[in-house]
Amino acid sequence: MPTVTTNMGANTALRFLNINDMNTRSSIGKLSSGSRIVKASDDAASLAISTNLNADVVVLRQAATNAANGTAVVQVADGGLARIADILSRMKALATQSLSGSVDATSRGYINAEFTQIRDEITSIANQTEFNGTELLDTVANITFMVGRAAADTITVGTVNVTATGLAVNASSVSTTAAATTALTAITTAIGTVNSNRANMGSYMSRFDFRARNVDTQVENIEAAKSSLLDTDVAAEMTRFTSAQVLMQANVAMLAQANQLPQNLLRLLQ
Repeated sequence: MPTVTTNMGANTALRFLNINDMNTRSSIGKLSSGSRIVKASDDAASLAISTNLNADVVVLRQAATNAANGTAVVQVADGGLARIADILSRMKALATQSLSGSVDATSRGYINAEFTQIRDEITSIANQTEFNGTELLDTVANITFMVGRAAADTITVGTVNVTATGLAVNASSVSTTAAATTALTAITTAIGTVNSNRANMGSYMSRFDFRARNVDTQVENIEAAKSSLLDTDVAAEMTRFTSAQVLMQANVAMLAQANQLPQNLLRLLQ
């Protein structure tokens, strides 16, 4: 029923104009931010899930850093073990030389001087091999690295004692053939111990390497899942934005027409 007091057509046009204006603003926000969830009401469930996924990514990135630090610690320890292994090899050569029948007591004293000097260097290297203040080769302890999302996702690296005392060569000498014979046996055992420790360090490095790769894969997959939840489909959103703009233009035109209706009715009274 046409009236001049209540313009229903204008009210309807205004209501749809407000709706399309809201839709346009929403599309602008999504296109500008690159995220399809600008506010929680856009998709509360996806927002909650993506927030948890983001927390997982942050933890996993730190886990990757921890794995890299673990590898660095093991490499430092292995470097020290390698130098100690070199010293033990030289000590074994000196002990063998001291046992030669062509060496007299004077020459054996010279050999023993070098032998004792490099023997003491074993302890010096063990004491100086550390990472960020943590000693790696002069005490037996455990260093734990968190390399995953859960508290139980850890790798524990065991430090070793490869000082001269720890290797039981601290009292060795080659000043006599008898001492050289005893030293040779002790050095052979020490070399075996160092080699075993280096093998363990190698296994730690491999484990950290595989764990780091696994963490990288997890981060990649979680980022993909986050993208499916959060990222704006630009093509689809641009289509919605264009449609909302066209409708707004139509709404404005219809609102203008609706506002003319009372005037047209008043002309009937003239």
